Amino acid sequence: MSDNEPLISCRGLWKLFGDNPVQYLEQKLLNGKPSSFEEIRSDGYVPAVRDVSLDIATGEMLVIMGLSGSGKSTLVRCLSRLVESTSGSIDIAGQDIRALDEKGLIELRRNKMGMVFQNFALLPNRTVLDNVVYPLEMRGQDKHTRRARALEVIELVGLEGRESYFPRELSGGQQQRVGIARSLAIEPDIWFLDEPFSALDPLIRRDMQDEFLRLQGMLGKTIVFITHDFDEALRLADRIAIMKDGLVEQVDTPDRIVLQPATPYVARFTENIERSRVVHAAFLSEQITGATPAGDPLPATSTIHSLARRLVDDTRSHYPLVDELGQLSGQMSRDAALEVLLGKVGVEAETETETAAAESEIAAENNPL
Repeated sequence: MSDNEPLISCRGLWKLFGDNPVQYLEQKLLNGKPSSFEEIRSDGYVPAVRDVSLDIATGEMLVIMGLSGSGKSTLVRCLSRLVESTSGSIDIAGQDIRALDEKGLIELRRNKMGMVFQNFALLPNRTVLDNVVYPLEMRGQDKHTRRARALEVIELVGLEGRESYFPRELSGGQQQRVGIARSLAIEPDIWFLDEPFSALDPLIRRDMQDEFLRLQGMLGKTIVFITHDFDEALRLADRIAIMKDGLVEQVDTPDRIVLQPATPYVARFTENIERSRVVHAAFLSEQITGATPAGDPLPATSTIHSLARRLVDDTRSHYPLVDELGQLSGQMSRDAALEVLLGKVGVEAETETETAAAESEIAAENNPL
């Protein structure tokens, strides 16, 4: 993940569905922002995205989570302008994409954006090679160049030897790889993925996650990835954004999401996660103020779960931590690590009412936006 200026930045982003959402929202904002999801609904509008502000860094993988109807898919479609937002700003590489005309938007998508959705949307009468070539045809590249690029990405996603197959001759996982290869063919800077693996069987899904991580390690794309599977989010994400009723309740690293939930809703959303498998030693790192703790150091990049045996057997009060280069990076308290391993860590809902409301939201079945 880069420390540079964000590649994608949105501020005060709204998307309302209804008869005259722009006028309604402008009037509401003049008089102070709408106070609640229920208020907007009672006025006859569906608030899919509410006042979202996000920065996404170059090379970052941001995973967006939420229940059906939380607004996560609508948010991504606003960021890519597949759906026109009602209000707010969206900048990509410093360019206001809400100000782009149709030609400018087409150029942006052809040259900077790749998109993969749950529905593979492969062309059934085209082979694997021809499906992957298709966006390059639309770009106007010559036949030799687009064929060479298509073969390159087909090999990259592990489909070499199946170039002449039709979609009906492929498994679900292989079809998904074709969709990924097609989106990669244009060499996008930004990759939007909306639950791309949710239709796959669990074993194929795990394989596709592994493949995806391999590709990300090689290519370093900026990725916005939607999933409803927390385990998938934890495997893939640099940061996770949790949405509820169109709002981003919290956007943070997986460690902070599970250990320091910002709201009662996030606390309930994550309460059944095995925290020791998420939290890394680096997150519990403290500055060494006196002598460096004696004994062998622990890798800061390891999860607390992977260090469980060491924590039980090694009764030092503090352990030195080393980074990936073997350099001393701090120390970790054994008590803090054991609390993550054995005890429930994280904020509780502030009141019984808030807790009950959050629990109700998690259990509810909402209509997708």
